[in-house]
Amino acid sequence: MDEHRSPRRRQTRPVGGDLIIPIAALAFTLYYFSSIISSPWEAQVNAFFVGSILIVLVVVQLVRSGRQLFTGEGDLRLGDLVGPSAIFRKRLLLLLLTIGYVVVIEWLGFTLTTFFFLAAAMLLLNDGRRPGFIVGLAAALALGGYLLFVAAFQTRFPEGPLEHLLGALI
Repeated sequence: MDEHRSPRRRQTRPVGGDLIIPIAALAFTLYYFSSIISSPWEAQVNAFFVGSILIVLVVVQLVRSGRQLFTGEGDLRLGDLVGPSAIFRKRLLLLLLTIGYVVVIEWLGFTLTTFFFLAAAMLLLNDGRRPGFIVGLAAALALGGYLLFVAAFQTRFPEGPLEHLLGALI
């Protein structure tokens, strides 16, 4: 046996980057729970239902990542998350779209802003393929969000021209 050879290192998968979104989602959900304490019970039940599903998904991801760390299959490195990557441009554009959503929602309202954000984000992530389907899906999701949150639950989201028009018609 050659003493100068280094032992072969087992390849580990970087799981640190996979933990960022679940940890942020858990923090957001806990904040969300604390912010609805004084809301009507219907809103509390809805928030608890949605938040509980999110917490279960986060726990599943944390257990999965924890198992990889424990068995040595993974480590806490961030991997391609911070290094040069082919999708860095998409990540940056998606971040800018998200910031734009937060800035513009007060003027365009929930429904239009959600439609434009979803359409742009899906077109970006899908490399512009199937634009008709994506625009239709974004419209259906934005309208569904309006019907569920604004019309049915009477949630006070920012109102824009479409909400004013639909409010007058309904």
